[in-house]
Amino acid sequence: MDAKRVLQHPRTVFVGTRAAIWLPTVVAILSFATGVANISDMQVGGILLTYVDIPPEIQRAAGFTGALTGFLMLLSAWGMRRRLRAAWFSTVVLLPVTAVQGLAQSSQYSLPMVALSLLSLPTVLVNYRRFDRQADLSTTQLAAAAALSGTLVYGTVGAYQLREEFNNLDTLTDAFYYTIVTASTVGYGDVTPASQQAKLFGTSVLVLGVASFTVALGSLLGPAIEARLSQALGTMNDSDLELLDDHVVVLGYGDLTEPLLEELSTAADFVVITPDPDLAATLRARDLHVVVGDPSDEEPQKQAGIEHARAVIAATNDDAQDALAILTARQFHPDARVVAAATDRENVEKLRRAGADAVISPAVIGGHLLVESALGSGDMEGLADRLLDAEDEDDVTSD
Repeated sequence: MDAKRVLQHPRTVFVGTRAAIWLPTVVAILSFATGVANISDMQVGGILLTYVDIPPEIQRAAGFTGALTGFLMLLSAWGMRRRLRAAWFSTVVLLPVTAVQGLAQSSQYSLPMVALSLLSLPTVLVNYRRFDRQADLSTTQLAAAAALSGTLVYGTVGAYQLREEFNNLDTLTDAFYYTIVTASTVGYGDVTPASQQAKLFGTSVLVLGVASFTVALGSLLGPAIEARLSQALGTMNDSDLELLDDHVVVLGYGDLTEPLLEELSTAADFVVITPDPDLAATLRARDLHVVVGDPSDEEPQKQAGIEHARAVIAATNDDAQDALAILTARQFHPDARVVAAATDRENVEKLRRAGADAVISPAVIGGHLLVESALGSGDMEGLADRLLDAEDEDDVTSD
């Protein structure tokens, strides 16, 4: 069967998950570039000033906070690559902020940024259901975040309470600034302790800050390094696997699977689930998406993004394994089209009962072709068309 016929889908790529991720990414880059260009421009006179009287403080803030907003937007876009719901919410909040900043700024990048921000927001909103994953933070990461936040609060409040014992420290902003430069070991020297108590307090902020920053970086970089090592060993899927949408999930790998992969490579994106790490490494060497695991288990199917797949194919040499994989797939995506290949003719109905929408028996098709060839029929293409028509009629009858 022609894979393109099976994989036709009305969904357009212009409002899909990829667009919902890449449009905010471009907005983030423009916001960062605009913010950097306006860092030294303290007198902002953008389009918004023609209609609204903006206080000078807000004008100056719009001139140098664009870079920070762009950085936060990049973090949100990274989270959306992992389909995190929290990243979706933060992107929805940040897009209007970038638009307002663009109106208030006087940069050649402002108008494109405003237009793209307004264009990106509906695209992100319509893909709300695609970003349904919760942030999976480990206990170590939560503890590191709590330690870092606690250190900043401790340093800021303590320095402000002891402000009379510091030089050039009068406000909460000064106290927060002193905590950051001390905890990060920068120490510009513009805010200095003037008493023994202040020196001891500054030492405690330095020790706690270095420890919390180190733990935070380790908890964030450690999993990333482990993921890269696992990928190199062939035990993890590609980093861009999260971006796949309306793709095909191939459950298992066997003699019947290889011809399907060649056909799918020109028809749609796909992911292969196989329990063999060596086979996975071989497939990855061919730039194919692979998840290592049992095709009938829930976790590998989740990693393959089966909730967002348009079709599922089970075509190994083990009909029993295919049936179990199909049953699991139906739990995650009841509306996906499931196609199976029956090695044994008597298992066709069993695979249908397991949840397959269409079951193709290579043995039956091969038998038809052999008979036609033996009888001297030369219209092989016509025979293939009749087989496809018969298959479509079976699908309608079964529905």
